[in-house]
Formats: sequence, C-alpha cells, structure tokens
Amino acid sequence: MAAVAVFISERVLTRLQEAQTRHLGDLAAVYLDGLAPALVAPVVREDVWEVFDIVDRARQVHAGLKPTETVVATADGRVLASSNPREHPTWSLLPSSFSAERATAPAIVSHDTEGEAVARRDLSSGDRIVGSVHATFDISPLLAERRSVLITLIGTNAALTFALALTAWLTVRRMMRPVRVLASHLNASPETPVEPIADSLIKTAPREFRGLFAAFNRMAEAVRDREALSRHLAEEERLASLGRLASGMAHEINNPLGGLFNAIDTLKEHGERSDVRRRTIDLIDRGLKGIRDVVRTTLVTYRTDRDVRSLQRADIDDLKLLIEPEVRRKNLTVRWRNESHDELWVSPSVVRQVLLNLLLNACQATPTGGEISFEALVENSSLVAVVGDTGPGLSDSARDVLVGQHDHAVVGSGGGLGLWMVRRLIKEGGGTIVVYPRSPTGTTIRVALPIGDEEGLAHVA
Repeated sequence: MAAVAVFISERVLTRLQEAQTRHLGDLAAVYLDGLAPALVAPVVREDVWEVFDIVDRARQVHAGLKPTETVVATADGRVLASSNPREHPTWSLLPSSFSAERATAPAIVSHDTEGEAVARRDLSSGDRIVGSVHATFDISPLLAERRSVLITLIGTNAALTFALALTAWLTVRRMMRPVRVLASHLNASPETPVEPIADSLIKTAPREFRGLFAAFNRMAEAVRDREALSRHLAEEERLASLGRLASGMAHEINNPLGGLFNAIDTLKEHGERSDVRRRTIDLIDRGLKGIRDVVRTTLVTYRTDRDVRSLQRADIDDLKLLIEPEVRRKNLTVRWRNESHDELWVSPSVVRQVLLNLLLNACQATPTGGEISFEALVENSSLVAVVGDTGPGLSDSARDVLVGQHDHAVVGSGGGLGLWMVRRLIKEGGGTIVVYPRSPTGTTIRVALPIGDEEGLAHVA
C-alpha cells in the first residue's frame, strides 16, 4: 500500500508539472507572438526607443502573465532594448541566461531553484533572422501550488495507507483468531493431557474452522483413549509380572519345602538316631537358607530402598538367582561375568530393576537351548552392564522404545512396557543405553549408569 501511494503521488505530480509547463508555454507563446510582429521593423532599423516602447507597453498589457524581464537582441547576439536597461544596457552582449542553449525557440525552460522560466522567439524578415526576443516569467505561484499538491498527496495517501493497513491488520487478526486457538492447544505442555477445544469456541469460529476444530477434538479424544489404554496395559503388565514372579518364587520355594517335609518325616521315624538326626537337620538348614535367599533377593529387588546405601557386588549376583527358574525352564546356558566393585555409589534399586528386566527379556527372546550372556564392570566412572541373547533380534518398535524415540510402550507382547520402564529409569539416573545386533543372531544391550557420590545417591533415592 505504501508503494502504491508513492507511485500514485509521483504520477499526479508528474502530470501536474506537465500541465503547468504546457499552460505556461501556451501563455509565453501568446505573449511572444504578440511582440514578434511589432518588433521586426524596429529591430531591422535598430530603433532602440521604439523597441523599448513596444516592450514596455506589452509588459503592462500582459501583467497577468508576470513577465519579469523582456530582452530584444540583434542577430549577432547584442542587446537592442531591455525592460530592465540598468541590468542589460543597450548594445551589451546577450547574457548567458538568454543564450540559445538555455532556451531554444519555441521551447520554454523552467528553473525551479530560481523560481523563473525562460522563453525565446526568433524575429525573421523574409527568410532572414534579424533578431530575437527573450522573456522570463515568475513561476513561484506554480511552484507553490505544486508544493501544496505534494503536501496534500502525502497527507491523504499516508492517512489512507494507515487506515487500510489498520483495517487489514484487524481483519487478518480476526481471521487468525481460530488459528491461535488451535496453536495454543497444540503447544500445550507434554506433561499435561490434551485438552479439546471448548464448544463455545467452535460455535463462534468461522465455518471453515469448525470442521478443523472438530477433527482436533476427535484426535484429542483418541490420544486420551490411547493414554488410558497404555495405563491399563501397564497395570496388566505389572500384574502379569507379579504373577510370573509369584510363580517363580512358588517354584523355588516348593522344591525345598518338599525336601523339608521329607526331612520332618525322617525325624519322626528315625529321630532317635544321632547320625540321621544330624543329616536331617543339616538338610533342613540348607532348605530354609535357600528359601530365605529367594525371598530376600525378591524383596530387595522389588522394594524401593528406604535407606540410602551403595551398590554391592552381591546385589548384581542375586539377579542370577531370580532368573534361574526361566533358565531351567528353557534349558538355557548362562555366561555370567561380574567384575563390578563393592561400594559403588549407584542406586541399587534402579540397577536391579533395569538389569532384571533386561535379563528376563533376554530369557524370553532366546529359544530353548540357547544362550544368554551378562557382563558388569566399571568403566570411565560408570557402571557398565552388557546383556546379550541369541534370539531372533529386537524389533524396530521395541528398539525405538528402548532408546527413547517413542514416548509410549509397544502394545503387544515382548516386554514393551518393561523396556519403556527400563528407558525411563536409565533416563532418570542420567545413564545411556545402546542397542546393536549380535552376530550371527541375537541382540546386545549396553547400559551405562554414572557413578556419583553419597550426596548424589541420596538425591536419586
């Protein structure tokens, strides 16, 4: 709009200047055409007084044209008579301001800086040029009119431009109001649930945006349903994990219990014999210790630490006992290497839950008779644990969940929610996790958790 205003102003001023110049030229032509016939004869005779009289009378008759000065010159460029003889005396050279280069007949040349215009008309007798008449005109009123038009154009165009720009801004702002509503809902915090657009806003929105708002509300409803389904699946996975845990514990406890009942029966039958009593009591002691180890290991793994303490080597070795039922069920080979140190300032609860989930997933993915591997060591001020299996390999969706490219657990079997929990625990602990394939088949997962100090461990706990 500003460019259009400038263009219009320039066109108007140009046309005004052309019209003024053309009008001034016509008036100058009338003035000079009136002088020329009367001046030919006196110029030929070089009659100075008659020429001056003609010029003086013409200046009074055409006072409305505002001729400021009139000079009559001979053919050789000398002043014959002038309306201002003090400025241009008779027989002096014609001033440069009246030279042919400045004003060539019948043109008129305007000098805006000087506020005057110069016109010239040749005087001829027959085919011979006998002299010339030059006139200057005051064009200051024309320049004043031109400045007035310029100021009016600037003011009018500026006011129109501002009014149109304000109207356009208000219109676009009103048009963009539904877009801002949609953007505010899309830019909501990831921690907060997706909120649908209120019905009152949908009713007042333009018709084109009502369908868009309705589609967004359907999407928001689908996202909330997905989140509810994820929470439901997480609860089911937790219950299933507890069931598997209870089943494994029952299996681990049931075997020693059978031996204990047999030992009690033996004591009942042959308790009076010291050798039998000694062997039987020793068997009962080992069975009770086995049950105690299973219960204690399970308890410390699934219970949040109440007391801040360092990670011990035995905390990692206890995990081998928890995966033992799955290992025996599938006849797996376990290669176990634990080179971690005692008194590592890493959260024992986080380490146990992460590694147990990875080990159970490795057991589940490995076919019967396969092999799983585990290695723990301290490297570059971090506790590094590497879990490998000989299964078919981790799916792309499960790998994305584990490395943090998906924010939701994988729906379906395969420990997707367990992997999501592993990733969350590692992220909270400031660690990293890397997944890469194992040759010829299988998957290797490398977890690194930074080792802090006692104060940092208390903060994590």
